Amino acid sequence: MKPKQHQTGVALIIVLLIVALVSVLATEMGSRLQLQVKRASNIKDNNQAYWYAMGAEQYAQKSIKFLVENSDGVISFDQQWSEPFVYPLEGGGIQAQLYDMQSCFNVNGLRGGTQSSSGATSGPSERQMAFKRLMENVNSDISTYDIDTFSDSLMDWLDGDSDMSQQGAEDSEYESRQFPYLAANNLMAHKTELRLVNGVSNEWLDALLKQVCVIPGNDDFKINVNTIDEKSAPVLAALTGLSLSEAQDIITNRPKEGFKTVADFLASSAITALNMPDERNDWFDVTTGHFLLEVKTAYNDATFSMVSVFAVDDSENVTLLRREFGTL
Repeated sequence: MKPKQHQTGVALIIVLLIVALVSVLATEMGSRLQLQVKRASNIKDNNQAYWYAMGAEQYAQKSIKFLVENSDGVISFDQQWSEPFVYPLEGGGIQAQLYDMQSCFNVNGLRGGTQSSSGATSGPSERQMAFKRLMENVNSDISTYDIDTFSDSLMDWLDGDSDMSQQGAEDSEYESRQFPYLAANNLMAHKTELRLVNGVSNEWLDALLKQVCVIPGNDDFKINVNTIDEKSAPVLAALTGLSLSEAQDIITNRPKEGFKTVADFLASSAITALNMPDERNDWFDVTTGHFLLEVKTAYNDATFSMVSVFAVDDSENVTLLRREFGTL
């Protein structure tokens, strides 16, 4: 009988081990199933938030086309496009805001313009001088040396050759760094490229980034005087040569519906007193050809953000130039 009892005990232990193993497997399978269900739910929610953003982008594109077709060539803040768009939806919603990309300093525009000459030495262009004034406006503590170094290096970064400006930098400078790279020698794709340019400093870069923008593949230099707000007064001051306070006065006293023509803006007493050269007069406009859309969407526990850039051509067609995800 003892051997039989011994076998019964072994069998019981084996059964208990099997039960324990099945319990562990069942628990693990249940946990994984819950994880997979949650993952599938998150993917579904993220996809829905993404498609909400795509819908907002399509709506913005149609709205811009309607705007330019019915604006009589004048884009200003009194029009509906400048108001925030909030659209609640079941389980979430959409928040969107359009901005005029020609109310900021297009860094790519520095590659254009004509050079002024001083004797046999070619001097900085009118556009480069405006950029230097902008740097002074955003931070009065920047030294002249730092301004000249950064602006010359930026010109070298944008131009298509390897000729170094007086205080600029080309490939040899960037190749000598701990983590080497090359100068773009091309237009910028995004304003954050300024962080790579020789002479940049964190002490003033963030303030400068708030005043500049990059229009992809475009070196036009046109500012819409109707959509520059008080925060962008340094840009208006830099382009005109006005002081910050004078630029702020023009923005504050601007007609509610904006200037109807560029001539109306240039006829302002503060502007006429400057006797600006013709090239500088050509920098101003009352319409725009580029818009930036910021979108934030939510669905259940998922959120999504996106930035899109639109261009308006001469036929008033609106095309998408660039789309960035998760940048807000």
